Amino acid sequence: MEPSLIPTERIEHSIILIREKKVMLDSDLAEIYGVATKRLIEQVKRNIERFPEDFMFQLTNQEVAILRSQIATSSWGGRRYPPYVFTEHGAVMLASVLNSPVAIEASVQVVRAFVKLRQLLASNADLARKLNTLEKKYDSQFAMVFKAIRELMEPPLKGKKESIGFRAKE
Repeated sequence: MEPSLIPTERIEHSIILIREKKVMLDSDLAEIYGVATKRLIEQVKRNIERFPEDFMFQLTNQEVAILRSQIATSSWGGRRYPPYVFTEHGAVMLASVLNSPVAIEASVQVVRAFVKLRQLLASNADLARKLNTLEKKYDSQFAMVFKAIRELMEPPLKGKKESIGFRAKE
């Protein structure tokens, strides 16, 4: 197996949830595909019929503000318009319109990252079903154990930061 151009972990960290869809920012895809964001968007606009709304959409100003606060950045590199985001299908379609060996290889990695994420979500759902079955089977003496397992399965709350360290008594 050949070494990949971009580590799958890097791609996985670029996948975000917006409008209940797993997507990647145009700037992240441009970096992965080895092109400038401006050139990526130019190719998309030249081939707009290949990018229906379930493949790509542009963020609203409100979504951009929320995204900025989540990733703690104050700048998008001097952009004059909100970024576009691409679903898994849109990311693959980009490889066909960019049509370079780097874009094709990178699209394989992007698909692998989306598939891995989907598998993780499916295995978590399967674990939840098994836990429900066990919970019904055993009595309340295991309620604390089931509660602890459910808490471990929950993703960490975004925006909520717990302080670490010691506080001096006043």
